[in-house]
This record gives sequence, C-alpha cells and structure tokens, in this order.
Amino acid sequence: MIRTRVCDLLGIEHPIFLGGLGGGHTSPEMVAAVSAAGGFGAQGCHMLGPRQIADAAAAIRARTDKPFALNFLLFLVEEDCYAAALAQKPAAIVIAWPRPDQDMKGYIARAHEAGCKVMVMAGGVPEARGAADSGADIVIAQGTEGGGHVGWMASMALVPMVVDAVAPVPVLAAGGIADGRGLAAALALGADGALLGTRFLASDESPLHANFKQAIVASDGHDTVLSEIPDIASGTVWPGAMSRTARNAIVQRWSGREWALRQYQREALTDLQRARQAGDIAESTLSYGQDAGLIASILPAGDIVRRIAREAEEIVSSRLPGLLRRG
Repeated sequence: MIRTRVCDLLGIEHPIFLGGLGGGHTSPEMVAAVSAAGGFGAQGCHMLGPRQIADAAAAIRARTDKPFALNFLLFLVEEDCYAAALAQKPAAIVIAWPRPDQDMKGYIARAHEAGCKVMVMAGGVPEARGAADSGADIVIAQGTEGGGHVGWMASMALVPMVVDAVAPVPVLAAGGIADGRGLAAALALGADGALLGTRFLASDESPLHANFKQAIVASDGHDTVLSEIPDIASGTVWPGAMSRTARNAIVQRWSGREWALRQYQREALTDLQRARQAGDIAESTLSYGQDAGLIASILPAGDIVRRIAREAEEIVSSRLPGLLRRG
C-alpha cells in the first residue's frame, strides 16, 4: 500500500483526493463514497448557504465516519458560510482562488483554531509560497490540464516547482490525473498525493446530469478549450483564471464575440440554466479536464479510489523497479 505524509496528517488510507467542486458539482454521496473507500472527499460549498453547509456535513457523516473537507472559493466566501463550515469541524478546510488583497492567513488561523487542517490550491509558485507562508498544512499544485478554473502552467513543470518552493509542506498534484499512472507520476514529481475532479464527475454518485457524464466518457481529451465564456455567461468575474470547458456549440458561437455575450449576459444566463436542467450538452458550459480522454466508463466513486490505488501500487512496486539495471 502506498502511504505518504498526507495519509498520516489526515488519517486516510490512500493519498487520493476528491476536488471540492462547487456550484453543484459535488454531493454528500460522492464525498462520503470517496472517504469511505480510503481517499479524502471534499464538499464544494460554493453556492451553499450556512444551513445547507451544515446539512451537507451531516449527510456525509451519516454515510461514513471517515475524514472529509469543506471547500471554499475564497474570493466569493461569505462570513456566515465560512463560520458555519468551521462549526462543523471537518478534518480540513480547502481554500482556492483568493484575491491578492485577501487575508488568507486570517482564514487559515481560524480554521486551525477550530481544529481543521488547511489545504490551499495554487496555480503558480508565487501563490503556493503565499499559501505556505500563511500557514497552509498542504498546498495543491493545480495544472492547466484540469477542468474548470485553472492557471496557465502544466502539471509536469508546476508540481516539482511547487514542491521545491514550499518544502517541507506536503504538496498534492492536480490537473490531468485520472488513473493510477497519474498518481504514480505525481509521486515521482515529489508530490505526496493527487487530487482529481473530472474522474469523479464521471462516477455513479456524481450529481451531474447523465448526459454530462456521458460527454466526459465520450471525450477524446482534445475537445476542451480555455475560455472566459462560462464566466461571462454566469456573470462571475474570476480572479486570475480561465475556465477549461468543452468546445461545444455555446462556446464556439461566442468565441471571438465575448463582447457581444457581455451585452447579452442576463438572457445568456437564463438560457444556460435551462440547458443545464435539460442536460443539453451543446448549450451548457461543461467543465472537464483533458484527462477526460483517459476515462472510459462511469464507475462508483469508491471503486475509482480503489482502482487508482491498486494501479499506482503496481507501478511503483513492480514496473518501476524492473527498469533498474544493476552491475
């Protein structure tokens, strides 16, 4: 069994983490399934009110006694929501996308006072150093291959750069990882684990519409693009990020005409919400990573954790040592 520092730090069996995907992309069922299988689940709290956060934590605990996290987009966090999360005392609080002027150290200190570890996502070395200097227990190095909001540097270069920059703080690799090969590669780059989003979106417990899950399975990994169209349509200004989304009809229609979409934003949001409810994969903004090309089926989230752990262990214990030649 592969065991790293983050396993001991969080009391988990496998260094496999569910990304705290907000906006309705995670569910207590999915979080609990990942944690119950020995990984580390995270509930996205974006768009949840204080009561909903408490209910989500209760629903996770009703399904498993294993540790989990609550995840926040710091630039959109509301005080009552953050306080509600700390009151639940999850094993960890995950913070992503702070504004440059935000007091990240204060948020981290409050989480520590509540008995929570803190994980901070970073898309670059300066952000990673800032997280470590602010007291983060774990830094997540997120490569641009991932789905949804990402930075500009690929994981292969970013992960070891962050590992070197924040040592001895443990680092998780994120972006473009969907199987045991990705976890083994992350460990080889110096990370202590891997965080996955797209792979778990294509799971039985994922709250995505069935059509969206099938779109991930059908993807060849080449059909995504970095775009600001999802944010323009939803009326959200995201600090320092673009969104990796499927290059479908809505994205192709507005590409190069983002100025026009801004004028049409209110109507576009209504159309987008209607398309999401209907499972319209052409007219919805679908956030998934390039690793969709590695995903061939929809599986139970727990099986995904166990399969990744098993594949990575086989690579580390059998394949890699076999490449060594002595004498």
